[in-house]
Amino acid sequence: MHDIVTRRALLGVAVAAAAVPALATPARGALSTEDRGPKDDSAALLEQWALAPGAHPLVPDVSRAGYRLGSRLPKGGRVVTKVTDHGAKADGSTDCAPAFNAALKAAGERGGGVVLVPPGTYLLNSPVFMHWSNVVLRGSGRDRTILHFARSLDDGYRPARQSNGNSRWSWTGGQVWFISPERRALSESEDFAGTENWLMGETLAEVSAATRGARTLMVSDTAKLRAGDMVLLETENRPDAGLLKHVAGDVPGTRTYDWPRRAPQLVTGSGGQYVQYSSFQWPVRVAAVLGPRLVRLAEPIRYDLRPEWPARLRALGPTVHDSGVERLTVRNAVVPMTAHNRHPGSNGVCFQAVHDCWAHDVRVENCDLGFGFTTAKSNTLSRVVVGGRAAHHSFACRMQSHDNLVEDFEIEAFTVPVPAGAVHHGLNLEGLSSGNVWRRGTMAEGTFDTHRGLPFENVRTDITLVNNGRVGGSGASGPLFGARIAHWNVRVTGGSPYALTIADVAPRSVSIGIQGASGGSELTPDFTGDLETFQGDHGVRPRVQDLYQAQREIIDRN
Repeated sequence: MHDIVTRRALLGVAVAAAAVPALATPARGALSTEDRGPKDDSAALLEQWALAPGAHPLVPDVSRAGYRLGSRLPKGGRVVTKVTDHGAKADGSTDCAPAFNAALKAAGERGGGVVLVPPGTYLLNSPVFMHWSNVVLRGSGRDRTILHFARSLDDGYRPARQSNGNSRWSWTGGQVWFISPERRALSESEDFAGTENWLMGETLAEVSAATRGARTLMVSDTAKLRAGDMVLLETENRPDAGLLKHVAGDVPGTRTYDWPRRAPQLVTGSGGQYVQYSSFQWPVRVAAVLGPRLVRLAEPIRYDLRPEWPARLRALGPTVHDSGVERLTVRNAVVPMTAHNRHPGSNGVCFQAVHDCWAHDVRVENCDLGFGFTTAKSNTLSRVVVGGRAAHHSFACRMQSHDNLVEDFEIEAFTVPVPAGAVHHGLNLEGLSSGNVWRRGTMAEGTFDTHRGLPFENVRTDITLVNNGRVGGSGASGPLFGARIAHWNVRVTGGSPYALTIADVAPRSVSIGIQGASGGSELTPDFTGDLETFQGDHGVRPRVQDLYQAQREIIDRN
């Protein structure tokens, strides 16, 4: 039934469990209806997690992933304008991008509302920018409202080529793009590489030491903090890579890993670091101010705060929130897929430096990048589809994107296969991203792509896939995995375990209920020695079928 890769992992679980006196009941709605007999590995792990959510040594806490901590997406809303009121025509020849952007601006300047797109196919020669909060771009159904983008981002917006010829549109940017106007303006005026992060504001308070899983923090002063505010917890990533080792699980191999040489993009002072990685940046909502020096967060912190890694709460800066795109198709003109990383930007929907936004019932066709998170927080994608010709990234999650939820998703079989010299990845994770969830999905193309840069505490659960993609990432970006990656209830139809059974490569991870494939990940471990991992429920559907749903039910009940 199960294979324990190391007993040390279970010892760690027992120690964490012993510290908490009350035992929460595992979620029942997430259990299989076929067998409610003795616990299997999935049920036992969930029960242990429930003792101390946020502090389990192996199982990540993703219970608050998604829009407004996992809330249902808003429905309805007041229609304030239509794109046709601003000159859009579904005639196949009128460039409707100016009308779409004018309609969105009109709604934003009125304080928000729904911008309706009537049925039809609309030609657009440049991107649609979601620059305003509380604005929804709503079609009349994804089979009835088609946004046909005739030009790539290279042609319709601006080129974004690196010195080696690679295009940044290969992994970021969208034809429908959620981004603040301030963030967009800065990226157009400076080096693109240094502008894929939050526009951080003033320091609001210094933060004292705390342990992973804590929600109540001691700070220098709460005078500038208010309940309900979204703030940024910033923790310094010092040159000794101590914080990186910690996020990688503090397993023995992290001490012998040559961080400056093998992860120069992550390590301060190593010569190849992205500006974005000089600190860990995690937006979080203030739940309550408890006194002059105590504040309670809406989510537990994901790593220790220690004196050697100074931490502070900062203002988040200009952003977009509570906006969405719904019930339409983004259709790019069919152009041949280019060589790897040379893509011109036939993209779909991108969320950059925004929080609590969404895409619902949206299809993207003929794309280089389907749906992208770049420095994005707490956004939800539901009932989303990637189809048409081969994609580079169907889904990308990068540059410290946290707590995003992708559910009821599909990657269709490509109508034009991946050509020689190109790569399709699948579900991408990279760059210190954490708390992200993919659930209830089907994948005719791609794999569980972990793209280096030490993503940690992420979940892929209740997914069926053929498993024919490849992992990627720059060799200078460091380890493939940080701690607490969970692959949970995964059904493989193509027989390959590649990148799925990760107990042999991901530190302090769990691989639960991998069905239809056997063997290791076929990836090369970054860390030597005991990885302190757990792998169980071999070849069978686990009783706890959806880790995210199970955790939600527990916290909602408690």
